[in-house]
Amino acid sequence: MYCAGCGSPVAPGLSFCNRCGTSLKESGGSKQTVAVGALVIAMTVIAICGMGIMLGGPLALKKEGGFGEELIVLFMFLSFLIASLTEIFLYRQLGRLTSSREKNQLLAPPVAPAMQAEFRAHQPRSLAEPVPIPSVTENTTRTLGYSHEERNR
Repeated sequence: MYCAGCGSPVAPGLSFCNRCGTSLKESGGSKQTVAVGALVIAMTVIAICGMGIMLGGPLALKKEGGFGEELIVLFMFLSFLIASLTEIFLYRQLGRLTSSREKNQLLAPPVAPAMQAEFRAHQPRSLAEPVPIPSVTENTTRTLGYSHEERNR
């Protein structure tokens, strides 16, 4: 586990970071849990009310309103369509909320500005390359070449 304030590793179970003192209690996680619970309750209520309207509505329209079968079938189709679209919308919202929650848990903690400065600090360069010195082989070849020329004179 890492501190959200400074990015340093912290032991599980601590309430505050040992380095910067930031509270380690997750307040944002409970808001997402409440939102997930609210979406699940809304999906359940919409499903139950939609079923009640689709089953009870035609009976009331037939007995009390005296509507024909064509209008009752149209009413059932439209109420089913509205309930289904609402359920699909809530399901997509629930999927987005849970995927963003998982993504936040998988991502590394943000790096504090103080640590970013440490990462980008000027790195010392290595020593300069030495001036090339002729190798022993070159020196020997020159010397032998010079002495070979002297013999031919």
